[in-house]
Amino acid sequence: MEQKFSNNGLDLQELREFCEREGEEMTYRKGDQLEREGDPARWFAFVESGCFKYVNHSSDDREHITWFSFAGEFVVDYPTFLYDRPSQTTIVAMMPSRIFRVTGEQVRQFFGQSMETMTLRAIIAEHILGQFRSRYLDLHCATPRRRYELLLQRCPGIVEHLPLNAISSFLCITPQMLSRIRKDITFEGKIE
Repeated sequence: MEQKFSNNGLDLQELREFCEREGEEMTYRKGDQLEREGDPARWFAFVESGCFKYVNHSSDDREHITWFSFAGEFVVDYPTFLYDRPSQTTIVAMMPSRIFRVTGEQVRQFFGQSMETMTLRAIIAEHILGQFRSRYLDLHCATPRRRYELLLQRCPGIVEHLPLNAISSFLCITPQMLSRIRKDITFEGKIE
């Protein structure tokens, strides 16, 4: 469930500066899509402000939130955009958001500039793999409460920015269960 590139020791300043210098500055309203599942994935972007959710739909058309990207992070359906493949998720602005976006071709050219940028590409891929492995293990091994606690540790302040139904979808629990967990945590330390 680790979300923030900025909290993990990766130095992505060069990539951020590339997006700001070469990218197209875009503003998204709440609900606007950056990518749509099934369409060619086209964008790699630095989130200057706002928040995006990654959404997939089940066969019964229920929305499942699988990831978030916040201000100071990158938003992308990686690696599908690198190879012009169909996006595997829909990426939607959860609030008014401003990004600097570049195309897959621009990013491929950036990564091909030097051994340092090729190494950066490998580090990013390894980091993303580690994030997904952690999320997979959390979903299979951690209790719902522990998943919520991990999310709060990794994304402080998330509850001030996102509705509970979005958080509960990400945690794969019902909003009612999340409310009970939050209530238990709130009243746990109080003495009557």
